Amino acid sequence: MLKERKVVWIVNDRKLKILAAVVDEYVRTGEPVGSKAISNLAHINVSAATIRNDMAALEQMGYLEQPHTSAGRIPTFLGYRLYIDELMTLPSLSDEEKSRLDAMLGDENTITEELLVQNAAAALTELTQCTAVITNSAPRFSVISKVEVIPTGKRVYVILLITSSGNIKNKACRLKFDLSHEQLEFFTHYIEENLSGISIDELSEETFDKMVAAMSTYMLTLSPLIKGIYELSADLRQEELTMSGEEKLFSCSEFDKMEVVRFIEHKNELTQMLDDTFSGIQVKFGAENDSFVIGNSSMIVSKYRKDGKEAGSLGVIGPMRVDYKKIIPYVEYLTQKISSIMSENNMIEENPDHIQTDEET
Repeated sequence: MLKERKVVWIVNDRKLKILAAVVDEYVRTGEPVGSKAISNLAHINVSAATIRNDMAALEQMGYLEQPHTSAGRIPTFLGYRLYIDELMTLPSLSDEEKSRLDAMLGDENTITEELLVQNAAAALTELTQCTAVITNSAPRFSVISKVEVIPTGKRVYVILLITSSGNIKNKACRLKFDLSHEQLEFFTHYIEENLSGISIDELSEETFDKMVAAMSTYMLTLSPLIKGIYELSADLRQEELTMSGEEKLFSCSEFDKMEVVRFIEHKNELTQMLDDTFSGIQVKFGAENDSFVIGNSSMIVSKYRKDGKEAGSLGVIGPMRVDYKKIIPYVEYLTQKISSIMSENNMIEENPDHIQTDEET
């Protein structure tokens, strides 16, 4: 849900009604809105002269702007913010719309978690004609369930790291010596004692340095394996932002193409902003955040959860002039549905990553 509405004292009810009408008309037509268009609306029962005065006052307050002297007015990001937080009434999705969304997600009894979220993003792109964004934060908040070291060849050992969220990471390490049965047994016991049940998010380079130092006579031989486990945990801590429908950003006439290019190149910098998102639907504007490099943009995003724990974020990026009344119910329904499916079903586990060797890093 959007944040609880607050009473707006600085703008009277009539001006608020006119602001909401301007936003709705501008979203619908894409053209600056004049007083005559507003006066023709059935629910606006005041003269065009009064509307002109109120629109001028709203412009002075920073909620509207006039792109050209002779043109009507359009909302500023402050106008959109006031509209979204205080004035907008969201419609409920029909049963037909919910059924369509469910079908676009796929069969919840056979689908993997990864494909479930990807399908939700593809559905958002198709239905909103905006770029969908996804982050997966579940690995960060999971704990280490098991670490195995498996000999696979002469001086080559595969580290298998399994987390409580079902993630499986593996990496091949080449050592200078073959490990004896005693060394392998010591390492397995040592890792289980020091890492089992530890949160991925709590692990640091300092933690692993202390572990290496504590290994005493085994340090030289086994430290490459400790380094390999650290690199796997670092991969799990690194959230990656993926997109569906990136081409929508480039085809949007309201975006500067070079800003879009810079955003695509540095898109993972947006993950911190998504991490700071609270529960429920959040609407963020490019003008409000330096990390969001596309001007005149907005992002509608919500977190999804698994077994009550944060698992990731799903949303869309588009121009400020998007149909919030249409998009927000879609994002809200899909994140709630994903959370429900992930929590109630035993999702099919993803296939383990291909074995990553030191030569690939």
